[in-house]
Amino acid sequence: MLQCGDMDERLLKPYEHKETEPRIYKMWEESGFFAPEAHQFQAGSLNNLKANEAKSFCIIMPPPNANGHLHAGHGLVVAIEDIITRYKRMRGYKTLWLPGADHAGFETQVVYEKELERQGRSRFGMNLKQLYDEIMAFTLENKKHMGSEIRELGASCDWSREKFTLDGDIKKTVYKTFKRLGDDGLLYRGKRIVNWCTKHQTAFSDLEVEHAEQKDPLYYMKYGPFTLATVRPETKFGDTAVAVNPTDERYKNYIGKEIEIDTLTAKVKLKVIADSSVDMSFGTGVVKVTPAHDPNDYEIGLRHNLEVREVIDQFGKLNERCGKYAGLSVAEARLKIAEDLKNAGLMDKVDENYTHAVATCYKCGRVLEPRVMPQWFIKMESLAKPAIEAIEGGDVRFIPEHYKKISLHWLSNIKDWNISRQIVWGIAIPAKLCLKCEHAMVDIEDKVAKCEKCGGKMSPDPDTFDTWFSSGQWPFAALGYPDREDYKTFYPTDVMETAGEIIFFWVNRMIVLGLYVTGKVPFKTVYLHGLVLDEKGRKMSKSKGNVINPLEITGKYGTDAFRMALVVGNTPGTSLALSPEKVKAYKHFANKLWNIGRFIYENCEDIVLGEKPKLEETDEEYIIELDKLAADVTEDMEGFRFYLAAEKLYHYIWHTFADKIIEESKAILKNKDAIAKTSRAWTLLQVFTHCLRMLHPFMPFITEELWSLLKVEDKNPIIIAQWPISRN
Repeated sequence: MLQCGDMDERLLKPYEHKETEPRIYKMWEESGFFAPEAHQFQAGSLNNLKANEAKSFCIIMPPPNANGHLHAGHGLVVAIEDIITRYKRMRGYKTLWLPGADHAGFETQVVYEKELERQGRSRFGMNLKQLYDEIMAFTLENKKHMGSEIRELGASCDWSREKFTLDGDIKKTVYKTFKRLGDDGLLYRGKRIVNWCTKHQTAFSDLEVEHAEQKDPLYYMKYGPFTLATVRPETKFGDTAVAVNPTDERYKNYIGKEIEIDTLTAKVKLKVIADSSVDMSFGTGVVKVTPAHDPNDYEIGLRHNLEVREVIDQFGKLNERCGKYAGLSVAEARLKIAEDLKNAGLMDKVDENYTHAVATCYKCGRVLEPRVMPQWFIKMESLAKPAIEAIEGGDVRFIPEHYKKISLHWLSNIKDWNISRQIVWGIAIPAKLCLKCEHAMVDIEDKVAKCEKCGGKMSPDPDTFDTWFSSGQWPFAALGYPDREDYKTFYPTDVMETAGEIIFFWVNRMIVLGLYVTGKVPFKTVYLHGLVLDEKGRKMSKSKGNVINPLEITGKYGTDAFRMALVVGNTPGTSLALSPEKVKAYKHFANKLWNIGRFIYENCEDIVLGEKPKLEETDEEYIIELDKLAADVTEDMEGFRFYLAAEKLYHYIWHTFADKIIEESKAILKNKDAIAKTSRAWTLLQVFTHCLRMLHPFMPFITEELWSLLKVEDKNPIIIAQWPISRN
């Protein structure tokens, strides 16, 4: 039963978000309303079900990297997920939004390496345990700050269930999955070509590689009877064949024969092979094949059983196989060898303006050096098939829908996944290696001492998991698979909301691993948002100086205004240009709402909503219009069209309720007609309380504050109030 009380002194002053928001959030958290059990507090629930019969609803928070402060993108994640959570909670669902934090493996180690550089230190040469412990302390401190910042953004997640990707139970689950993959023959450790960063000294999966256009000289070198083009003369010491296209009439008489070439350090013989991958239009149609240092050449080498001869070491320097060039960096060697080839008459010409794509490290921007080295791989083809079937069968819905096609294309062309990283920070790979015969064994219980093949001593694998391998198990691991009650109640989860740019890194891998481990998809709906750009539509970066700190914005304009600015006009999958002026505009809207509340409470004293009077015809029309608004907004909420729901509420409250109904009401409320006054006052209060509830998921703080000024019979805050459903 809702009723206006006496005018509260808070309404006599302008709305002050800095005082209100911490106080209200403290009340929410301490009252236990963020827990799924909060639905039991509601006066009613979904479809009039009893509290213990309520349907469950779950979102697992994409765990932010615990290596720094939040940015505007995090603000969007919190806003959208909190809108969904608050809406479902108000609909009577047993709602769980489970928060978490990600150790973020390589990402965090890179951040900490910069901290070490500022201190004049380097991770290389450090005691590994000391380095791990330092990064752990750094991460936990950031995790604490990050939790506070997420709270400041109004997140109504259940902090009592918070998980960290390095929690013991999470690691245990990851280890069990690793062992199961091994037992099922889907895991292997083998020498394959990988993407190697000479700065960070680790390999990457193909997804972590960024390709950039680069201008390099294209050298036309003399190779025995041929002239061939290459941008990498420094790898010539690792050549193990020369290849031509089998249909190229120019060279068909050479196929299968040997040629002699001058490498500058020796005369060597190479076999001429035919391979259909050779592009006859590139250069002269002849290519040198270096399986150890080029991904395409590596594949050619596999097809023709060629030797893999490494001539560049892990630091990007030429090794002892390169004779007098040993010890030179790739860049130094390229220039020196090109000069020597020219002096020796072995350089035909140089194209100085050749543009091509190169693979670069997504962190430092260096060109990656392909290397053939032992790594742990997961065979992905058979694992991807159930994911493809689930997506095609509609078990997973994508918003926006075009991501379905994108996911299916990637899953249908999937490659084996390199899951090992040469870093200290992360979940250690539970395996042992034999230094004698290079045999590897999964050993999650740390019991293997001798090699099963040669009897040699086994040593711990020094590598860690790719962070996407552990986070790919996040939904079921965080809920306590397989025994915890939360897993039984909330898995599969209902919504995974995250950035569209990590659909391959994370979303698809969660579907693959979720189906493999649990037999069920990890979530039913994937909602993908775009980037948050600056007001000029540029990607935010520290170097551009255009990064928006969400807490600076909320401190100035309020969390509610910030959230509305992030949501209105923000369609799924598209990027949003965010300006302080847009946030400021919704600060004005918050002030407008506050002034509406002041007018209502001044003029609707003693009106009880449960005691509906006989309404005037105009007031009946306003209630019908309100019901239509509730129906439209509810339909938008169910359809994940939050941008439309928020915009409709904004326009109705400002332009219909404030500008039209309230302005019209001023004369009616001053009139001596008691029946008309009561009819209008009841209508105003009805409209206002409906608007507060519908607006609450978007602007939780000011709506809770205004709601608290009502006399509420059961004393429930708006966070667990019922969502208004149209009566029509």
